[in-house]
Amino acid sequence: MRKIRIFEHASLDGVIEHDKNYAYPAWTTPYRTPEGMAMLLDVYGHNFDLLIGRRTYDEWLGYWPNAGDFPMANAINTATKYVVTHRPEHLPWGPVKALGGDVIGEIRHLKSTDGPDLVLSGSISLTSLLLDAGLADDVILIVYPVLLGRGRRLLSDGFDARKLEFVSTKVTPTGVLLNTYRHMGSLNS
Repeated sequence: MRKIRIFEHASLDGVIEHDKNYAYPAWTTPYRTPEGMAMLLDVYGHNFDLLIGRRTYDEWLGYWPNAGDFPMANAINTATKYVVTHRPEHLPWGPVKALGGDVIGEIRHLKSTDGPDLVLSGSISLTSLLLDAGLADDVILIVYPVLLGRGRRLLSDGFDARKLEFVSTKVTPTGVLLNTYRHMGSLNS
């Protein structure tokens, strides 16, 4: 059985995606270092498959296939990409498999198969869906020492409260926190 591990890059105020007209579109760039990248890859693991939404797939298609030869790019490019989409006809960046229809049922089945862990990154709607369905095992928050003020937050206002158990933290040389939590279920249970 595979684990589903959610990875989200966030500011201290919980913004994970800025709007396209934001004054600081590359807000994570000043915090990137080779040491930090090695730590992040260690948390990701060197062998994983991706579980992503169509918008994230399309955004990553513009970067990762041409990112060059380095460990994170190699891991992402060789991972099977399971894409939640209503438009499965054009998915040129593979290996790839489209998921549609009964998304929760398909992900539940995929999780029950043998293979590497499934990593979800970005894909805000899918993050909430997986947590609500109880399918996520771990939540890894990559927290940057910035306050962005506006943009899309990790979860929607309609999201039901969840319990997380702290597992570990690592700090990169530039102060980025790699916080790992185990998903424990509803806060009401």
